[in-house]
Amino acid sequence: MLLGTHAPKLDEKGRVILPAKFRDDLSSGLVLTRGQDRCLYVFSSKEFEAINETIRQAPITSKQARDYLRIFLSGASDEIPDKQGRVTIPPALRTYAGLGKELVVIGVGSRAEIWDATAWTDYLANKENDFSEISEEVIPGLF
Repeated sequence: MLLGTHAPKLDEKGRVILPAKFRDDLSSGLVLTRGQDRCLYVFSSKEFEAINETIRQAPITSKQARDYLRIFLSGASDEIPDKQGRVTIPPALRTYAGLGKELVVIGVGSRAEIWDATAWTDYLANKENDFSEISEEVIPGLF
């Protein structure tokens, strides 16, 4: 399970060192793709295969499904971390997420997310109050 908040830097070659806690889950391969909220999603290859099986069930006749799949999959890039745990983020994905040198990598259970540090700080400041005020069941069975 991928958890926590980490603050690696993007090097001049567009590489990021994966947090040590994430390396076991991601060492055999991962998929980077556009996430929602202008971040990048990072899935282990195994997790992405499971997602792909679900995606295959989407009806081709649904415009909303086609639109989502085009955005989600067209930016996907499969990568294998090097011996130092570094992975290259393709230029198009760096641009999409507005990544600068300072990054935040968060664990969100079955995936990680890569954020520009300023974008993450802004997102957290805007959403933290909403989080504390949730009074209904957002995730069934959690509370």
